[in-house]
Amino acid sequence: MRATHCALAVSVMLVLLGTAGCGSSGQEELQQWMAEQRNATKPKVQPLPEPTKFSPQIYSQEGAIEPFSNQKLAQALKRDSNQPTANAALITPELSRRKEPLEAVPLDAVVMVGSLIKVGQPVALVRVDNLIYQLRVGNHVGQNYGRITQVTETSLGLREIVQDAVGEWIERPATLQLLEGSK
Repeated sequence: MRATHCALAVSVMLVLLGTAGCGSSGQEELQQWMAEQRNATKPKVQPLPEPTKFSPQIYSQEGAIEPFSNQKLAQALKRDSNQPTANAALITPELSRRKEPLEAVPLDAVVMVGSLIKVGQPVALVRVDNLIYQLRVGNHVGQNYGRITQVTETSLGLREIVQDAVGEWIERPATLQLLEGSK
């Protein structure tokens, strides 16, 4: 039995060696094709451009004030303080007075629902969060320092103080129209 196993193993080895030697592997053909392709392909490298030549410039501001010095800052502050600002006159009185309750509410949340005349003066009735408030000329409303300038039967005129695109305080008119009720 042992002899048959050995004979079988030897015969399998001979068959494997015989088949390996008979056929050519494709390895040689593949290596030859790769060499041909490598020789046929030429890389295309563009030459680098010439570097630009450095030419120094003469500094012409030797006697001028250094841009980041304290002296430059002091000059700018002195120049700004000499110019009277009209916009500061608009906002200063608004900051020093006591706030009214409706100044915490945005103007678009305030709805005019009616008007009446009380003691000879027109009074606007406005609704905010289901509460009715009476407003007269001179009262303040809205978050932009709105001051009531006119009360009519159908509208409420305001003057608001807002900042424009460059940060200057400007006056802006606003109007609240009477809300027509559904019947």
